[in-house]
Amino acid sequence: MARRKKRKAKGAPQAAPERSSASKDGKPGDERPPAPWGNFPLTQLSVLAGLVLIVIGLISGDPALLLGGLLLGSLGGLELSIREHFAGYRSHTTLLAAVGAVAVALITWFAIGLPFAVSVGLAAGAFVLLFLVLRQAFVRASGGLAYKIR
Repeated sequence: MARRKKRKAKGAPQAAPERSSASKDGKPGDERPPAPWGNFPLTQLSVLAGLVLIVIGLISGDPALLLGGLLLGSLGGLELSIREHFAGYRSHTTLLAAVGAVAVALITWFAIGLPFAVSVGLAAGAFVLLFLVLRQAFVRASGGLAYKIR
């Protein structure tokens, strides 16, 4: 078998480029943003604890355990979505706007006691406002991209 010689192109970089969360020109890279607490798997443990509580709640028939598991697991996913969105890694605009809209609906309906239709209207307005604000935050963080496709 004959061996082929590789030719070096003039002006080509010799080393492979680094893969970091942000490149030299300020645009985000291909790696997920690091958690503020370091390498400790807090998000994964939160999701695992949520799954355990869901299973125990289903077996025992306790709705409090079931709801607690759903909330704990959802918080783990929400934290990751917030971190990725504001680092410019992936856009989670719709998810984050929907979480804000649900929070507005729950507060206005349960805590304040407004009629259901008014609460839904306020939640829809909050969704639109949050969507626009979160989209702009992602565009700034991603270096001008409105969305990213993998």
